[in-house]
Amino acid sequence: MSSDDLVSRPHYDSRAVAQGVPEREPPVKPDVPQPSSGSATAGYRSAKSSPDEWFSNYHTILQQAGTESHVARSIQRESKTLHQDTEADTLKTQAQGTRLLGERLQEIHSWKSELQRHIDQLLADTESLLALKTRLEKALDATETPYAIATDNLNCRTRRLGPDLVRDTVEEELVKEVDLIRSVQALLKRTRAQVVSQIKMNRDAKQTLELDWSDKYQAYNFDDHSGRYSNMSPDTQHHPSSATVQDQVCNCTLWTKFTQDNLHKAFQEEQATHSLRLLVERVLQDTTDDLRFQCSTVDRAFSQRCEELIEAKTQLGMKLAQVLEHIGAQERNIVALQQAIHNKEDPLRVAQSRLYLRSLRPNMELCRDEPQFRYTHKHTHTHTVSSHTIALSLSLFILFASCVCSLEGEVRQIDATLESLHQQLSEARGSLSHLEESRITLEKDINCKTHSLFIERDKCMTNRKRYPAVSTLSGY
Repeated sequence: MSSDDLVSRPHYDSRAVAQGVPEREPPVKPDVPQPSSGSATAGYRSAKSSPDEWFSNYHTILQQAGTESHVARSIQRESKTLHQDTEADTLKTQAQGTRLLGERLQEIHSWKSELQRHIDQLLADTESLLALKTRLEKALDATETPYAIATDNLNCRTRRLGPDLVRDTVEEELVKEVDLIRSVQALLKRTRAQVVSQIKMNRDAKQTLELDWSDKYQAYNFDDHSGRYSNMSPDTQHHPSSATVQDQVCNCTLWTKFTQDNLHKAFQEEQATHSLRLLVERVLQDTTDDLRFQCSTVDRAFSQRCEELIEAKTQLGMKLAQVLEHIGAQERNIVALQQAIHNKEDPLRVAQSRLYLRSLRPNMELCRDEPQFRYTHKHTHTHTVSSHTIALSLSLFILFASCVCSLEGEVRQIDATLESLHQQLSEARGSLSHLEESRITLEKDINCKTHSLFIERDKCMTNRKRYPAVSTLSGY
């Protein structure tokens, strides 16, 4: 080994480099004068080392080199062991992180699926409520027709004449129908307002779930992308400060509670929607049944009223026919009485003329002889007459005539007969006047019944045929 081979190299601590400790500078040694030869170095011979020092020096160097070699081999063994251990731990930790990301992805996917299910349910509930809202609006519009029909019936029935302008069962049922329709309209409006409010709450809950779902969708994509990272991925970078950010976010408990609260709110809205749907269906069914039942009640009242009017009109017509028959008979009776009175004028003139001529008899010849005045006991049967008054008068007259049968009695008899006939003629004329009044009253009442029947049957009942069907009142 030459002296050049024993030249020492700079100090290098491989363990410090492996552990990342800064390398220490080698100690500075004092300059050793180099040996020289010739006369030029004669003054420096005293600076040379001795052979013992030379041997000691290179043995020291050999010992130091051996020590460093031993340390180097020890460091290499430790480094290999550390490399193998850290490589396994790193791979294990990385695999565990990948597994945790996979579990997290499954959890996010589960919550995301649950959010999506409730979002779809809220969407379906909102669509069903919108359909019910349309039905309520159609049902509300459909009630305008019954209201117009009922009010028109009431207005038409105000044009009934005199005695038929009564507050009967039909009018009472029509008033009930108008009040019922107004109540139904108010109920449908309140129900529609509830549906509109529930639609708004459903949309708010759905928007909250969609925002949560969107956040989870992005988180799922980030975690999925993170789980696909490997040591061979080219797009990985160093982010020394990324770990400190995690201290500022919520924990898993709050994260789970946030989604559970959103789902609970959505579930409440779904339950409220279900209850409201049942309520709306029941309201539409009940209002339709009530309106149709009241419509049937009013129709029955109209039919009964028309039957009463027809029966009354028939009875009035029959009575009018009787009155007309009595009027004709009374007119013929008056003509007969007038003829009877006229027939008594000739016998009265004859009797009065006889008495007048006999009153011109002279002196003693002017006496009350039998032709002038004579009693008789002859009984005369009573003649049957049609009128009770005539029978009474003639009975008295015949009773008087049974006692007196002379010229004077003849005149008195004719006068009494004429008086009875005139009295009977006056009564017959009064009866005829009353019969005419009854005829006019009957004709007016028949016209009134005819007019009322036209209003009830041809106007009101015909108009009520436009009453909406059950499907229309139900909002279809």
